[in-house]
Amino acid sequence: AGAPRRKSATSLSKTEPPLLRTGTRTIYTAGRPPWYDEHGAQSKEAFVIGLCGGSASGKTTVANKIIEALDVPWVVLLSMDSFYKVLSPEEQALAANNDYNFDHPGAFDFELLVATLRKLKQGKSVKIPVYDFTTHRRQKDWVRVCSLFHLQLLDMKIFVDADSDIRLVRRLRRDITERGRDIEGVIKLYNKFVKPAFEQYIEPTMRLADIVVPRGGGNMVAIDLIVQHVHSQLEERELSVRALLASAQQTQPLPQTLSVLESTPQVRGLHTIIRNRETSRDEFIFYSKRLMRLLIEHALTFLPSQVMTAVFHKPLVCLHSSASAHLASSPQITGVSILRAGETMEPALRAVCKDVRIGKILIQTNLDSGEPELHYLRLPKDISEDHVILMDSTVSTGAAAMMAVRVLLDHEVQEEKIMLVSLLMAELGVHSVAYAFPKVKIITTAVDKGLDDSLHVIPGIGDFGDRYFGTDGSDGWSDEEDEEQVSY
Repeated sequence: AGAPRRKSATSLSKTEPPLLRTGTRTIYTAGRPPWYDEHGAQSKEAFVIGLCGGSASGKTTVANKIIEALDVPWVVLLSMDSFYKVLSPEEQALAANNDYNFDHPGAFDFELLVATLRKLKQGKSVKIPVYDFTTHRRQKDWVRVCSLFHLQLLDMKIFVDADSDIRLVRRLRRDITERGRDIEGVIKLYNKFVKPAFEQYIEPTMRLADIVVPRGGGNMVAIDLIVQHVHSQLEERELSVRALLASAQQTQPLPQTLSVLESTPQVRGLHTIIRNRETSRDEFIFYSKRLMRLLIEHALTFLPSQVMTAVFHKPLVCLHSSASAHLASSPQITGVSILRAGETMEPALRAVCKDVRIGKILIQTNLDSGEPELHYLRLPKDISEDHVILMDSTVSTGAAAMMAVRVLLDHEVQEEKIMLVSLLMAELGVHSVAYAFPKVKIITTAVDKGLDDSLHVIPGIGDFGDRYFGTDGSDGWSDEEDEEQVSY
């Protein structure tokens, strides 16, 4: 009988969003505060911690306990296992006989690892390969993560130390249960490759570490010291973007990147209805949808197009029997809505662009700090090549819109390919977005001049989300750009 089939095991470079599940409801419990300044640029690089140590010394356990103690939901645990090189057929044969050295530095794709770390440190989104230890290949599906063995890239270096016998026992348990290997193979690999590699490559790096953690994950004193230091570093990186935007002097004229839908009698009539606090919900939805359709059609006129010549073998009546026709070719479009009120604009976009891809970004205001926080995002694959229509019902200070644009830029969408589309904007929001991102096209149906002391648009159209969905605002959260004051 042949050897038993190995169990499939993959590297674990992924992160789960902070949430609670209650029945059919999903509640996001924390969000990521701004990681950029009022100019839209990243203020400081991400704080990167490097953990080194022998195989099965407890590095992952220490990392998980640090993350748990930090209670910061946007931390990413990145495993070097994801960066093993894809093995050739000859190398796969050696690996099957436990004769391939996975512990030698040459087994890792350090070029990809360093490039990934550099992008994460800059706050950009990256794709992480998922390595399959059974086939010794990278899976087709990669994991996309957003910020968080090049020593210059590490802000804090930790060496996790453990007794060699304990490490061997842990490796036996892990490789047998998780990677489908047998006892003889694990011991052979350990004696032939793992132990010599530790003595030659890993143990000498202990002198370069900032902190040495004996006994691994059981050393809570060392973990507490690490957590205290990281907390102090994170506090230095805290920003108050919304306050800076509100205090900025906006004396300049409206930017050239702004386009306001022509104020025709129809548009003025629609605004009169939806701005009226006495308008019923059914009428508010109906006339809002009409205005959204006009706004989306206006936005699409700013997309680049090129003339193409189509040649037909037979004359067509609609082409007046000509042998060719000039057609306009439009680029790939992706719509991204800022939840929750921005989602109301999706039907209008789908009605005009049948094959449009849709992404979603959930941004809410922290009522304690007043800052927008990123709670959730879901973007289509390869969005970097698309023209993106970023949709939100209203924009007041522009803080949430700036965060959404920053997310798109971190996913390598070109700034000039982003259009911010909103039913109503305040002048402050227009100036804030245009100043931070001068290449982003801003499109709206109206611009109101004022904000009240609570940074709500006046006169505004009220809380668009509540009026559209028929809900009441909760005391525990708020949509960043949905809280416009109704004042007529």
